[in-house]
Amino acid sequence: MALAASSGEKVILITGGSRGIGRATAALAGARGWAVGVNYVGNGDAAARSVAEAEAAGGRAVALKGDVAEERDVIAMFDRITERFGRLDGLVNNAGIVAPPLPLAEMSADRIQHIFEVNTIGPYLCAREAARRLSRSRGGRGGVIVNVSSGAARFGSPGEYVDYAGSKGAIETMTVGLAKELGAEGVRVNCVRPGHIDTEIHASGGRPDRGIKLGAASALGRVGRPAEVAEAIVWLLSDAASYVTGAVLDVMGGR
Repeated sequence: MALAASSGEKVILITGGSRGIGRATAALAGARGWAVGVNYVGNGDAAARSVAEAEAAGGRAVALKGDVAEERDVIAMFDRITERFGRLDGLVNNAGIVAPPLPLAEMSADRIQHIFEVNTIGPYLCAREAARRLSRSRGGRGGVIVNVSSGAARFGSPGEYVDYAGSKGAIETMTVGLAKELGAEGVRVNCVRPGHIDTEIHASGGRPDRGIKLGAASALGRVGRPAEVAEAIVWLLSDAASYVTGAVLDVMGGR
């Protein structure tokens, strides 16, 4: 049953919200008393845990299954969150994947295409749907888009993930352009660039301890925590960041 959000409650859709940075962001948004849509693609149990953590923290939440690389899934999840909570105030473009480390010369076309479908086309589709719903000229109330990039976009990940790095670099470029495109519509667009963070994505690339090992080389001498990235994301979503748009904020421990 739909229950419209109150005037002081933000409604935030988080893609890739079932694990890592997405889950931490959902919990912190819940602690702010916000309503959260937790997008996931396959692991319903993990999404349910994210929903439970957000609700235990004091917010409301709903799990939203959908593949961000599929246009019809993206449109459907935006429709579902607005049906559930009555409106949308923000998007966290967080969903992303990585593949086992390889030099570019050894990567298949299928691998490269899949990385860009999920990490680049997906966030572009999600940003498009957010722009359609948030823009004042289209009947929206304004709002915020926060994109999640990676330190790989700056350093290139040679010999490992140059496909992943390129897919994230595109997100940073989109952030700058879309911020200028949507400023007059009352929509702020920013980006968080995490460094080595202790999340499950490293295991999906076949190197579960990668973040811990490489994080030791940062200025702070340790791997980052998902909750530390979530703090930056939620700040950018909040009214405290009301004059911040087009920014790419490093959360990299000084790397």
